[in-house]
Amino acid sequence: MSSEERRVFGARVADLRKQRGLTQGELAAAIGRTASWLSQVERGIQPVNRLDVLRLLADGLGVPLQVLQPDVPAAEPEPIEQAETNDLDQARLVLSGHPAVDVLLSPREDFRPSVMNDLREAAERIWDLTHTDQFAELSAALGPLVPRLERATRTAPHEYRAELHGLSARTYQALAAAFVRQNEADAAWVAADRAIREAELSGEPLGVFAGIYRLAHAFVRLKHLDQAEHATTMAVNALQRYVADHEPAPQHLSVLGSLHLMLALIHARAGERTSARRQIEKARAVARQLGEDRNDFNLEFGPTNVEIQAVSAAVDLGDAGEALDIGEGLDASSLSIERQARLLMDLGRAHAQRRHFGDALNCLLKAEDMAPEMIRTHIAARQVIRELMLVAGRAASDELRALAERTDALG
Repeated sequence: MSSEERRVFGARVADLRKQRGLTQGELAAAIGRTASWLSQVERGIQPVNRLDVLRLLADGLGVPLQVLQPDVPAAEPEPIEQAETNDLDQARLVLSGHPAVDVLLSPREDFRPSVMNDLREAAERIWDLTHTDQFAELSAALGPLVPRLERATRTAPHEYRAELHGLSARTYQALAAAFVRQNEADAAWVAADRAIREAELSGEPLGVFAGIYRLAHAFVRLKHLDQAEHATTMAVNALQRYVADHEPAPQHLSVLGSLHLMLALIHARAGERTSARRQIEKARAVARQLGEDRNDFNLEFGPTNVEIQAVSAAVDLGDAGEALDIGEGLDASSLSIERQARLLMDLGRAHAQRRHFGDALNCLLKAEDMAPEMIRTHIAARQVIRELMLVAGRAASDELRALAERTDALG
């Protein structure tokens, strides 16, 4: 946008907002941005070039996208949605109600220590399925596992209970992560809250902080950025004080760095460029102190993952050139398939912002090869595929059309 285009656009946003009877704070909260960001948009200071942000603004104002920005290509009419079975429906039922009401009515200690190895292996498998986005299998495995763990924590002898609470915490953390990826943020909130409770009962304080990370992710997906920032900032402040007064273990640094990256995500989603970059730099400093890529509490923190998150934050802020400069020389082969695919997806988004449509499609197809479920269910992936289809129109390649169909990007 030129300065004159920004001024005209900002005035249109302000007029539409006033017609709706909304204050800047009310509209900003509705779209998950800050009032200062919206003020800069309306004054013609902050450009809004990305189609997903334009669509977010239009939804918040209750107007068609073409009313807000007339030169945006018109989308095809959306088909009426049909009720579908979500891959995590069974897992969602696991969160509904109390997980072990029968034990409350008939207290007992009939736990068999011989099942401990089975429970450990089952909890580990839950994270394997989560990292590889095998949501249907995950849901089927959680159905029997969560009640087993919950009953075990209430019926086992005292000496086993701390570990059992720890296994429950890890299981609920995995469930929270999976629900976020499936855009079931309300269920992720419940799962993260249970993970925090179980981690505290296990006597593992860092597990509580990992649970807060999952909780903040749910808040971000719900666009409750104030709650996400509040929860994460409190955790960061407490952990920073501990690290300053003690000789931190690698796990402390790993969790602290992950929380800094969560704050970077929150600020990026709010359009707060300076604050997001400040948190990325803090995470880089922690990663340098840590000196290696780790996977404590399945948070995957270290020097490589900081740069992957820096790519994602730059894309969220519309800084596509910076994202490509950071990401294209990055070797993420030591990280999980999920993180490698996420990097490719974000590079695809960056190429789309730069209008490098062939490169964008190539990155998205590579990401799909690695983690098909992630690309087919992730909001950001589907949005960029939709944008590629809208720009290409009838000239869309067969590869792009097939990808859009597999992801239901136009549905």
